[in-house]
Amino acid sequence: MNLWFRLVYVFIVAQFRARLGFFDHSVMQMRVWPTDLDVNVHMNNARYLSVMDLGRFDLFLRTGMWRTFWRRRWQPLLGATMIRYKRALRPFESFTMHSRFVGWDERRAYMEHWIEVDGVVACQAVMWAGFRGAGQRVSPVEIARDMGVTGSSPALPDWVQSWRELDITVGELKPDDVQKAAE
Repeated sequence: MNLWFRLVYVFIVAQFRARLGFFDHSVMQMRVWPTDLDVNVHMNNARYLSVMDLGRFDLFLRTGMWRTFWRRRWQPLLGATMIRYKRALRPFESFTMHSRFVGWDERRAYMEHWIEVDGVVACQAVMWAGFRGAGQRVSPVEIARDMGVTGSSPALPDWVQSWRELDITVGELKPDDVQKAAE
């Protein structure tokens, strides 16, 4: 993560913001700074993902999940992202970023981020994360239980479920399969 000042800012401000429940979503006001720009003078595509890291950090802090991670020495590891850019963000433009948990399966937790400008979605992403601790995988079910969530995951939206199935299929491809598809 190359946004150290923003990271420190998010950490400090999160201590004074309202706590969130596991299924609440984080809302953060941000601005496009000159260091966020690419040669086309709009926010760089990779910077969106870095800013979304900050959204997840805020979500982990404000739900209290970070305490569980710290205490148990668990690490969230981002495994895949699907992102859709709908509108460019210009220099010094203010935007609102939303971050939330969508649900989980036996191995992965699914999160959604979206960036709005004046109520219009400029970018949307869905991500899955796995969790590791003491050299082994930690089930998202165990994490949800630690957060006081009982029962199973809410049903994943159809679009997330379709992406999940595609991601699993692509993940099972072997190098020979990719080479054959390219020919």
